Amino acid sequence: MTAVWSRAELRWVTGTLRWTRAELRWVTGTLRWTRTTAPFPSRFPTSHCLQVQFCTVPPKPVIPSKKPFKVDLVGGKRHSWCTCGYSKKQPFCDGAHKLKAKSFTPLRFFPEKDTTAWLCGCKYTNNPPYCDGTHKQHFIVSAPLHEENDS
Repeated sequence: MTAVWSRAELRWVTGTLRWTRAELRWVTGTLRWTRTTAPFPSRFPTSHCLQVQFCTVPPKPVIPSKKPFKVDLVGGKRHSWCTCGYSKKQPFCDGAHKLKAKSFTPLRFFPEKDTTAWLCGCKYTNNPPYCDGTHKQHFIVSAPLHEENDS
């Protein structure tokens, strides 16, 4: 049995379904499903982004830096913070997740005004994209840094 939250109906929908692909969006906590068999009830649009109860371990990002990045953010402009750690333009996304970490997507955010901020470099912050000091914890301090091999 699969339990799926229906945003349209504001209730859990259950049923036996088979799906081929789930695009995981760990930052937003949502899944996008592609249906292959067993049509969903007609009252529930399959194109919606669904929230699902599931039990799995989320992927872990690599650690590109053990210190935060001080950046000047432009108010009203969309910024894309790297969540996977593979970007060569840290702390911002350069699309490296498309090849190396497909279950990650960048966190897009719009600052309200021009500001200087400390963006997380270790990717384990509890307040993404901003640094919360998690890089000072033992599991980050003792972990190896990710080093890109160009070969």
